[in-house]
Amino acid sequence: MNWQQLSQSTIEEVIAWASEQPWAEAMAGCQQDAEWHAEGDVWTHTKMVCRELPKLNTWPSLSPSDQTALLFTALLHDAGKPATTQRDPVTGRTHTPKHALKGERLARAVLRDLECDLEAREQIAHLVRYHGRPAFLVEKEHPAREVIWHSWLLRNELLYLFALADTRGRQTSSMTRPEDNVHLWKTVAEENDVFRDRYPFANDQARFLFYNRPSTDDLHYVPHEDYRCTVTMMSGLPGSGKDSWLARNRAELAVVSLDEVRGELDVDPTENQGSVVQAAKEKCRELLRAGQDLAFNATNLVRQTRRGWIRLFTDYGARVELVYVEPPLTRILDQNRRRDRPVPEQVIRALAQKCEPPTWAEAHGLVVVESF
Repeated sequence: MNWQQLSQSTIEEVIAWASEQPWAEAMAGCQQDAEWHAEGDVWTHTKMVCRELPKLNTWPSLSPSDQTALLFTALLHDAGKPATTQRDPVTGRTHTPKHALKGERLARAVLRDLECDLEAREQIAHLVRYHGRPAFLVEKEHPAREVIWHSWLLRNELLYLFALADTRGRQTSSMTRPEDNVHLWKTVAEENDVFRDRYPFANDQARFLFYNRPSTDDLHYVPHEDYRCTVTMMSGLPGSGKDSWLARNRAELAVVSLDEVRGELDVDPTENQGSVVQAAKEKCRELLRAGQDLAFNATNLVRQTRRGWIRLFTDYGARVELVYVEPPLTRILDQNRRRDRPVPEQVIRALAQKCEPPTWAEAHGLVVVESF
């Protein structure tokens, strides 16, 4: 089945389909800590959460796309537990460190294989990544900042509704997860007008500083926007069409391309890239020092990698616009085959598994391109 078929199926039909998938079979064989999950294995809990969704008071008023997003969040929210479960040899308790991060990556891969559209896929992936946050808001020093922080990554309303279903879809041996903690998320989000909407930062620089250089607790701070230049930073798999997009939309820009630097230095992509990165940084610095707009063209698939480059650009006073290009994987593979120097298909598929599409939390602007 594909995404379109599953999105038109009933909850029980989707559960039946999922039960035959390898990630669900792994959950069925993964036992949980009894204090938090007396119901047993991860898959049992997952099915309970799925069946709690239609019991939510607001479920009938949700759009079909929102219902589907919540259902797949439920299916995949704990899919990272089998790979992260650890047992304490002294207490016998089980722990699953960073299972939500692992689950986010797995969710992205599952949804990509189903040909889920990019917007829905990323909404679900982020809901999986942050699904546990509402239950622990009461422990945060600045609850308002927490809900505002999430508002540019997902819909707080959907995160709250999922957290309710997650809390109700379990059996606990003690009151380890009071539902009032989850309701606090809705209350604080509504108080800050971010339950259904993004927080209205004063400008792009205010949003950028909030996420990347939090130097003030004043959310009403209005920083001066006086950029020396603009950097258009490309992101996407090899063969996705980054060069073509630049040629059509930013043809006037000077381009610093990692591929071109590799060619100039005669460094193979499989070799150490240290000299390539340093040479590319120096090319960027020359343009930045001159206050010249430029495009930086590389795969930039992982947030940690992007963060280093963005810090370089903003240290020179640049405005950074991220452009993420992701046509269907089948088209990427076809376009790659027609390149002068194609990347091995297995490499592209491996990169796709690691890919973390950019978000509004990373730069001043974001353009998402699925086809052009």
